[in-house]
Amino acid sequence: MATVFEWSGKTGKGLVESGELTANSKDEVIAQLRRKNITATLVKPKEKTSALGKLSFGGGVSDKDIVVFTRQFATMIDAGLPLVQALDILSTQVENKTMAKALTAIKNDVESGSTYADALRKHPKVFTDLYANMVAAGESGGILDTILNRLANYIEKSMKLKKKVKGAMIYPIVVSTIAVGVIAVIMVFVVPTFAKMFATLGGSLPAPTQLVMSISNFVAGIGGLIVLILLIAAGVAFVQTRKTEKGRALTDAVFLKLPIFGILLRKVAVAKFTRTLGTLVSSGVPILDGLEITAKTAGNKVIEYAVMEIRQAVSEGKTIAEPLMKSGVFPPMVNHMISVGESTGALDAMLSKIADFYDDEVDNAVANLTSMMEPMLMVFLGGTVGFIVIAMYLPIFKLITLVK
Repeated sequence: MATVFEWSGKTGKGLVESGELTANSKDEVIAQLRRKNITATLVKPKEKTSALGKLSFGGGVSDKDIVVFTRQFATMIDAGLPLVQALDILSTQVENKTMAKALTAIKNDVESGSTYADALRKHPKVFTDLYANMVAAGESGGILDTILNRLANYIEKSMKLKKKVKGAMIYPIVVSTIAVGVIAVIMVFVVPTFAKMFATLGGSLPAPTQLVMSISNFVAGIGGLIVLILLIAAGVAFVQTRKTEKGRALTDAVFLKLPIFGILLRKVAVAKFTRTLGTLVSSGVPILDGLEITAKTAGNKVIEYAVMEIRQAVSEGKTIAEPLMKSGVFPPMVNHMISVGESTGALDAMLSKIADFYDDEVDNAVANLTSMMEPMLMVFLGGTVGFIVIAMYLPIFKLITLVK
């Protein structure tokens, strides 16, 4: 039976990395790491937590917490405060308990002789690989304060990008849920009342009324329960599928091919890829390490696989642009601009320009999506409710005509 293992180890360049892998045994994890040129120093099964244990009640560390800490830390370093003293001050000031605990442990590690970057790598749930590698580059280059400010800017822009996507997704979901809820209430509680009244009148009912009453009987009866169970089962199956490597790759590929949302997600992926890689390259992180970190933080398996293939090609001596074009994942404009950036020696600047362009593209896509979805949802809700109301009042109009 496959088990989730937590691991940490050193790369061929001496960098400390950690993460999680699913495998059948500890030896299999070590073998997988060895193929990635990582020497394992710790491999252990991940501790299982109960459902109660998963409830953090605000104990997690948000992107905003990281940004505030990073900016304050950069200011202190720039002012000439020693690293340990700055960490000690901030560990007592931060409100988040998880963050405070991590900073105290990092301060103790730095006091014991560890580099700041190595101390950060021991807390992967708080500080990402991207953060730790950029700090390592800043330490080695003597520009830690500059790198920290660059990190804060990167995280802030990533937060804005996430907010835009969530805003685009939440609006249609909320309106659709309300619409379905209103229609369900009408079908389950209102229509049956009219049905009882029509049953006492006798005679034949108009076709629209018969249709609405048939749907109401289905929804209010065993049919509605079956549909609800199927929807819940589909939701559970989707969540479980997303937990597997192949399942996530399949669903991510489907998401990118969706008619409207797929275009938005592809633009978000391009913006995130170029922003992350550009920030890493400009901070002095080696290109191969930068591509690996960018792949891990892509958030989409299709993009991740494409970037890892690009990394493999670059390790064989090729440029980024050539395998990027062959992947077929990124737009031609991105491929050509990266090619120009490589040939002119200004890859980091070119990546930042592409990221800024696609940030604006995401803004426009979200605005267009919202403006398009709003009237469509309103027409759907108004049309459906209007049809039900007219269908219910048709027999009453017929009765009044007969009485006259």
